[in-house]
Amino acid sequence: MARPSVSAEAIPRTAPARARTVNEAEIRASLETMSSLDAEEWSRPTACTGWTVRDMVAHEVGQFEELPKPWLMITRIRRARRTRPELGALDGHNASQVEDRGEVPGERLMEEFARIAPKGARSLARMPAPVRRRTRTSMIFPEAKALPEDSMEYVNNVLLARDTWMHRIDISDATGTELVLDAHDREIMNQVLLDLALGWAGPSCLLDLSGSVGGHYRLGSGPPVVTLRADAIAFARHLSGRPPLGELVFEGDTEAAAALTAARVPF
Repeated sequence: MARPSVSAEAIPRTAPARARTVNEAEIRASLETMSSLDAEEWSRPTACTGWTVRDMVAHEVGQFEELPKPWLMITRIRRARRTRPELGALDGHNASQVEDRGEVPGERLMEEFARIAPKGARSLARMPAPVRRRTRTSMIFPEAKALPEDSMEYVNNVLLARDTWMHRIDISDATGTELVLDAHDREIMNQVLLDLALGWAGPSCLLDLSGSVGGHYRLGSGPPVVTLRADAIAFARHLSGRPPLGELVFEGDTEAAAALTAARVPF
């Protein structure tokens, strides 16, 4: 008997109160992963071209550091315009975050993350919800115009945990560290699927996603013309645009399968 499926578009958006719990849980999970690394593993290359594990954590520290100190973000963007004019605002800014901690060893970066990340997440959550909803992320990063919701509310409720989560997956992939998943990971994965559904203009599809954060989901309306079978984390990696790691199996219409193959979600 076929398992019942859930419309991905009907997944509720993470509410601010739930977002606080998810953000805190992801910070703890990321710290657990970082604390398991030995000296050699900090220098391993990751799926983000040019970044080692150490570089990735330097970027994460910089992200959380900027939340209560937005002037740091502006300073890094301006510097990147001078030093890396070939990069867009977001990529140049991220490179500046890494450069700012270019000589900091991994263990000290982990200590900084443990100190800075909780404060950063709390500072964003303390911003009044009407202000978060009205503040456009694209005012700083033009790339944000492509987000499902161009607002700091979306950053707080969805993107903050999602970005940190995917980098934890990156570190796990790079080092072989076990990826431990729990209820907060399912919330993050659900939001990935919701954003996929909100941007989906293709025919009806079934997503049969395995693993502890997987499930059976529908995209579009009407009878499905293609079924995708994959591990949920492998599918999330794919939607982020990272190199393949884990098989995606399609059954049905080849054009619909190609549309799913081309689909991306912001991380």
